[in-house]
Amino acid sequence: MRKTVVVIGGGPAGLMAAQALAQAGASTHVYDAMPTVGRKLLLAGKGGLNLTHSEPLDIFVTRYGERRAAIEPLLRDFPPQALRDWAQSLGTDTFIGSSGRVFPTDMKAAPLLRAWLHRLRAAGVQFHMRHRWLGWDDAGALRFAHRVAAGAAPVAEAGADEVLVRVDASADEVLVQADAVVLALGGASWPRLGSDGAWQALLRARGVPVTALSPSNSGFDVAGWTPHFSSRFAGLPFKTVAVRFTDSRGRSFSRKGEFVATATGVEGSLIYALSALLRDEIARQGSATFELDLLPDRTPQQVLAEVSHPRGARSLGSHLKSRLGLDGIKAAILHELLSREQMHEPRTLAAAIKALPIRVTAVRPIEEAISSAGGVPFEAMDADLMLRDAPGVFCAGEMLDWEAPTGGYLLTACLASGVRAGKGVVAHLRAAIQST
Repeated sequence: MRKTVVVIGGGPAGLMAAQALAQAGASTHVYDAMPTVGRKLLLAGKGGLNLTHSEPLDIFVTRYGERRAAIEPLLRDFPPQALRDWAQSLGTDTFIGSSGRVFPTDMKAAPLLRAWLHRLRAAGVQFHMRHRWLGWDDAGALRFAHRVAAGAAPVAEAGADEVLVRVDASADEVLVQADAVVLALGGASWPRLGSDGAWQALLRARGVPVTALSPSNSGFDVAGWTPHFSSRFAGLPFKTVAVRFTDSRGRSFSRKGEFVATATGVEGSLIYALSALLRDEIARQGSATFELDLLPDRTPQQVLAEVSHPRGARSLGSHLKSRLGLDGIKAAILHELLSREQMHEPRTLAAAIKALPIRVTAVRPIEEAISSAGGVPFEAMDADLMLRDAPGVFCAGEMLDWEAPTGGYLLTACLASGVRAGKGVVAHLRAAIQST
């Protein structure tokens, strides 16, 4: 099959779609606005690239919340083990960390990306960098902004195995014809790496429904950290704590873990896992209040007994540290949110240690979020991720309307959607060939 397919977006989903297309024999071209591909993947690898998670697939698929029904078929076709096998085929061995998360043994993204790009180029995939997608022209050609170097000749009509390209010199615009297109343009988090969400207006102009993008796996502003608390404890973690939350619709969350205080509020893995519920509750109610359990390994009765124990001449701080191990940021947040009278009333203090109300009033900007929610709804696509109102146009990755917590779930679903879109293009083109 020598059909020409353009993949727009050089992130994990786009590259995986390109791999599936090249393996099927399609003439595959990847376009990206940035000078290089895989930038967000490389950023994720700075802290140790979390590829996926080792938990059983039946549990894994529950991490996608209200979009489980749409994401699960993709993950069944490309499960976490398939991802690990794919990484190993590129020379990257993996291991399971203490939390069940899966990482490359060298904890780096760059070697994996280099090997992947080498494989793609060897398979014939061509890369076109610094091409910003502008939508379609009236004839259906893909429009890209790409400034041509002074004196460079425009690319004339190419052979059957190449993309047909012409340059509008006055507008520095490249027009590209393709038999099918995969859009893998990302969400709107980390826009400096290329995902700025500008594609939303382009798809809406073509009549494609798009759910507005919003922050996911994000931090939140708390109602009123004092300057004293912010200056002393911003950046420090709350370790071995638990959070509980039930929203106004009755949806509940309860989990043990850790998170970090910021100058304005909270962020970190435990908060990210809760972020969708908090974000939606703030949108409905104007704020959201979760309960922080500072000592999840102790019962309320045990905490009350220790708080009520006679402390003699010792200060309250010394008493809490010696009896309960409460000091540092855990002790500080009690002083931050409780009055002096509450701190010295044993039952009130014990109740606060086990269920301290933390009210968050705003989600941090989407540019600071790890990922984004919203995008192209699955209802606008068929099972192969082709737009129902735009035959031959497929979507993949974070630009789809789904979200998941950190822990390997984001990357796994992005790659799985790239596989599905790539194979979907192949099936679509083969059906078109057979019908002619």
